[in-house]
Amino acid sequence: MRAHLRLAMSEIYVSTDVETDGRIPGPHSMLSFASVALDQNSQQLGSFTANLELLPGAAPDPDTAKFWSEHRTAYEATRSNTKPPQQAMPEYAMWLEGLPGKPVFVGYPAAWDFMFIYWYLIRFAGRSPFSHSALDIKTLAMAMLKKPYRDSVKRNMPGRWFAKLPHTHIALDDALEQGLLFCNMWKELRDQTS
Repeated sequence: MRAHLRLAMSEIYVSTDVETDGRIPGPHSMLSFASVALDQNSQQLGSFTANLELLPGAAPDPDTAKFWSEHRTAYEATRSNTKPPQQAMPEYAMWLEGLPGKPVFVGYPAAWDFMFIYWYLIRFAGRSPFSHSALDIKTLAMAMLKKPYRDSVKRNMPGRWFAKLPHTHIALDDALEQGLLFCNMWKELRDQTS
C-alpha cells in the first residue's frame, strides 16, 4: 500500500456545522454545532451535537436575527436543552480525542464554521484537537472542477456528489449532508488517481 493511502486511513474526517446568532465569535454566540465523524469510505463513526447557552455580553447581529426570523423551526431547535459552553466544549474535545484516528475538520465553508469551533475550543476547553487547520469542501471542489473559486458552488457540482439529504439549518443534519458530500468527492478523487 502506498504511503499516502496509509496516512489517509489514519485520518477521521469530522464534518462540522455551526449555527450562530452573528458574524464572529465573542460579540456573537454559537447557538448550536454538530460534528459527524466519517472514515474515507463514508462509514459513520459517531456524532456529537450541542446547543449552547449564549455568551455573556454578546448580542445577536441584526442581519442574522432576520435570517432566524425566517427559519423559526431551525432556530427553536438551537434553543432546546442548551448547555454552558464551558461544559460542552471540553466534552467535545474529549469526544474528538477519543476517535480512532487523527481528526480532520471538514466544513463548507470551512473558514466560517472553523472560526467559531476553534475560538470556542480554545476559550472553553483550552485546546483544539484539530490543531489550527481545516479542510474546505469548496476549495476541494475548485480543484476537482477546475473552476474559479466563486464558481465552485453546490449548484455547479455534479449531482453524483450529493447524498440527497435536505439542508435544514439544523447543525446535525447539515453536518451529515456536507460530510457525505466530502466523502463522495474524496472517493472520486482517489479513484481518478489510483
